[in-house]
Amino acid sequence: MSLSLVAANTVVAAGIHLPFIGTQYTALLGQGAFADDKRLQVSHTSTLADALVSIDQYAFGEDAERKNRWRLRLTERLAHDAQRVRMLGSSAIDLAWTAEGRLDACIQFGNKPWDTSAGVLIAREAGARVLDDDGSEHSQQSRSTIAVTPPLEADLMAAVQAVLAE
Repeated sequence: MSLSLVAANTVVAAGIHLPFIGTQYTALLGQGAFADDKRLQVSHTSTLADALVSIDQYAFGEDAERKNRWRLRLTERLAHDAQRVRMLGSSAIDLAWTAEGRLDACIQFGNKPWDTSAGVLIAREAGARVLDDDGSEHSQQSRSTIAVTPPLEADLMAAVQAVLAE
């Protein structure tokens, strides 16, 4: 379950409950992020070669072939450049686990605020950079949601932007 409280177009509180692992992630704007009572901090991974990166699930239905081209190209590129690529299938889990340091980055070529807003606040409060696919700060209007530990930002965003430019 993923919930957020939005005031004046800003997420101010967030919670993600993962009962299957017995963990609850929470954040308050400006107050940090937590997994149960443990304060979260993104990983300190500094090279893409050492990074564990998650890519969102593949699209289906109308226009899926076009939408999946980027995912397939990025998966191929990161399979070569990163330590490992994962597909967990949940935006909330991807973002929470990036905040916790279980992942070094997550890339979602979609931005549905009801899927991402809680995780975006949790990731940011844990020290992640959360961006759109053009490298700008992520917002509710962003096209994509990319959370990354700061030392990996330049290399990961170069890979994302190279794939989008193809």
